[in-house]
Amino acid sequence: MVASEAVSLRERATVALAGVSAEALVLAVAIPIIFIHVRYQPKFHVAAGSTKVGVELSDFAVLAVVIAAIAAGVRRRLAPLRKGSLLWAFAALFFVWIGIEILIPLGTAGYPGARHTVTAAKFFEYALLAPAAVLLVRARAELQLLLGVFTAWSVVASAVGIAQFFGANIFVSGATGGRQPSFLGFHDFASMSTATLLVAAAAIALPRLGLDARVAWIGAVSGVAGVVTSAAIAAVAGILAAAGVLLAAALIRREADIRRLVTAGLVIAIAVLGAIAMRNTDLGKYLGFLEHEKQQNVETYSHRTVLAYIGYRMWLDHPVAGVGWEASGDPSRFLHYVPIARRKFPDQPDLVFPSPKRLYGVQNLYVQTLADLGVVGFLLLAAVFLSAAGLAARRIRTTVGLVALLWTLAVAGLWIAEGIVAGLPLDALTWLAFGLAARA
Repeated sequence: MVASEAVSLRERATVALAGVSAEALVLAVAIPIIFIHVRYQPKFHVAAGSTKVGVELSDFAVLAVVIAAIAAGVRRRLAPLRKGSLLWAFAALFFVWIGIEILIPLGTAGYPGARHTVTAAKFFEYALLAPAAVLLVRARAELQLLLGVFTAWSVVASAVGIAQFFGANIFVSGATGGRQPSFLGFHDFASMSTATLLVAAAAIALPRLGLDARVAWIGAVSGVAGVVTSAAIAAVAGILAAAGVLLAAALIRREADIRRLVTAGLVIAIAVLGAIAMRNTDLGKYLGFLEHEKQQNVETYSHRTVLAYIGYRMWLDHPVAGVGWEASGDPSRFLHYVPIARRKFPDQPDLVFPSPKRLYGVQNLYVQTLADLGVVGFLLLAAVFLSAAGLAARRIRTTVGLVALLWTLAVAGLWIAEGIVAGLPLDALTWLAFGLAARA
């Protein structure tokens, strides 16, 4: 019996990998490495002038994916990249503007140019995942493999999050009965879970997508568990927007089966309502988690509002070009605005406000982009997102187009509660979504 089961597993693996290139396997293997917090990765530091460059295992994983993509492009041609020309143009302009925004304040007092240059380089490194995805995910089998690995890793992450919820002291966990970071961090855990949930909902609602139904239901359970356990309210915005697109896709594809749409809607509703409840439950208050969060002042949305207001005031004073790449997190730039924020929010405790020892940052990609890069940088960032969404929307009838659009909307919501931090799993998911959009 054991031997027959082993043969069956081998046969299934052979069928699953049929039509998958060796280069695409590199991307599949890299996913679990990229989607884990750097805290748990082997790493070393390299001196670079006045700063140090942290090199993590995920950097080597991204490098391997890029090399595999180049090999695939040489072997199977680079022609698919042309479909995303507009996206690549806006992304290139965005990174050129980042370079300019490093040069403008470079050498001024209180601006650590070397450190911010390293961050920009890593941000660009993760952006290479977008063209890599175009070159590596060419066949349906390769997309199925990517989504299957993503779902499998989400199952592991959700299992860890649930264990933490019930008191397991593994990795860095939250308080028992409260939201948990798994091995990714709150928002990165939410990003992986949201992406898995949306693919599962799409597979349930639209069977002609050709996604494996068993994998879809596993993904639905894992996605719901992860979204609820991570309890990132920013994920809710992306999920709701994606749910609307999923309904529109069913109508456009003339595949609006009421029973299936209701089932998918229930899966999404459970995740959304569970995440909201997790942030407001009496259980969480009873266990002291929410009080702990308030004391730490790094997760509450009142705290994020204060930080966003500081970023907004910086932009008002520097509307065109901002204060410089990542400068909104430097004391030399933000300290001037702290007294203004204190007058605006007089009831907030002292720990809410940043100081030279509390470098919170703006913690909102869009507001930070305005503060750092001005309206020029913001418009370029918006152009990148909109061009990716447009490419995906034009191919919403295809599996890869719909997945790309759902993921693009998901990350757009998640970035509401995350500032510019290079090397995050959310970075990887964002550029993978853009790559799939260009591939569509």
